[in-house]
Amino acid sequence: MSDFSHFTIKSFSEGLRAKKFSARETTQELFAHIKETDKKIGAYLSLDEEGALKDAEHVDRALAEGQELDPLAGVPLAIKDNILVKGLPATAGSRILKNYIANYDAGVIKKLKSKHAIFLGKTNLDEFAMGSSTENSAFQITRNPHDLKRVPGGSSGGSAAAVAAHLALAALGSDTGGSIRQPASLCGVVGLKPTYGVVSRSGLIALASSLDQIGPITKTVEDAALLFQGIAGHDKMDATSSKTTYQWKEFSNPQLEKIKQMKVGLPKEYFATNLTKEMDQALDETIHRFEHLGIQFKTISLPHTKYALSCYYIILPAEASSNLARFDGVRYARIDAQNPDHQHSNLKEIYLKQRGLGFGSEVKRRIILGTFVLSSGYYDAYYKKAQQVRSLIARDFDRAFKEVDVIFAPTTPTSAFAIGEKTADPLSMYLSDIFTIPVNLAGLPAISIPIQQKISENEAVPLPIGFQLIGKHFREADILGLGQLYEKS
Repeated sequence: MSDFSHFTIKSFSEGLRAKKFSARETTQELFAHIKETDKKIGAYLSLDEEGALKDAEHVDRALAEGQELDPLAGVPLAIKDNILVKGLPATAGSRILKNYIANYDAGVIKKLKSKHAIFLGKTNLDEFAMGSSTENSAFQITRNPHDLKRVPGGSSGGSAAAVAAHLALAALGSDTGGSIRQPASLCGVVGLKPTYGVVSRSGLIALASSLDQIGPITKTVEDAALLFQGIAGHDKMDATSSKTTYQWKEFSNPQLEKIKQMKVGLPKEYFATNLTKEMDQALDETIHRFEHLGIQFKTISLPHTKYALSCYYIILPAEASSNLARFDGVRYARIDAQNPDHQHSNLKEIYLKQRGLGFGSEVKRRIILGTFVLSSGYYDAYYKKAQQVRSLIARDFDRAFKEVDVIFAPTTPTSAFAIGEKTADPLSMYLSDIFTIPVNLAGLPAISIPIQQKISENEAVPLPIGFQLIGKHFREADILGLGQLYEKS
């Protein structure tokens, strides 16, 4: 069996074109690797071996005929199970969608199919992307490949674990409050949350429509740039899709000397509290490494950061309660679809059974909270006020970006925590996303990059941790370029 640990998207693409291997044989070996390894990790909810092998054969034929193919052609990807792929399950990690099969492709899937990427299967997530540990899935718990007793983060924990365990070359996740970046940090991989509207949300099972964004999870920053190019672009099926165009040369050939001239902001609010000693030390070492490369840092202030978590947990439940109203047992697949003899006496009974039994406790908690903050007499006090605070948070970033080009911050307060450690304390779990949430509220791009930690011969390998680079709207090139500079160092 091949060692998939050394493959990146770029090296795989080069090897495929040099005919060092075929798309079919590597896909076949990768499925064998998944079937053996994923028993311990639980990254995948479903696999599409037949479809993937068929697509791989198509890529091999095209290469044999001398066709020019995209760098993503033949690249085996994992897809978070709240992104629709026609003909495959789309459970969103929920029992209520256990029997649902997608009948159309998400916008990002259409783009990737046109580039002949290969989809291995659908990955596990917290139910409807509500969670920070992938323990809220209705089907299984995903484990961190670096320590099976710990969580991989969430909600895109299955995608991050699949990439970290070399069960896919890269993956797609969705990020509503850090759900790409936080698991990427805990699993030691790269996670990019693009500018809101740059990547289509069509075919993404919605959680909070003003916050959700699909993005790549990869092994390297360079791969994140490649996969981002493959999924970005306007989509008429998404009313919030941006028509902004990019200069892709900035991504494929970043000018590192120009990048060294950037000024990077250090928000004092992000470093004041909540960081472990280990995290604080690793971030200091990373800053020194950037300074050694010639990067200048400046201390900045984002004063309304302290309100971000409270603001987020009003806006997100409000939008979730609205979006999840469609899962009522009348539309989509029913829980009792395999028992056609069962008859409901009335519509209320259908609602009670489907929503009562179909939704997990965290989803119910957020629906109830969201319905409350939108209710008559409370809308102005909670939801309207939260939106006003959201504007202040966005304004803080606007002011900061007049002084600096990029913002440097921690991704998470800690490394991966133990499975079960925070399930009984929702607030403690919510605090896992304290450094990632402000980015979603402001609609900015951000990337989590693994910190390259120094290890002596006698030391145990430490758990992965990441740092975060936050960019201006539509300036993914800045954070990806700075990230590649760090990698190359």
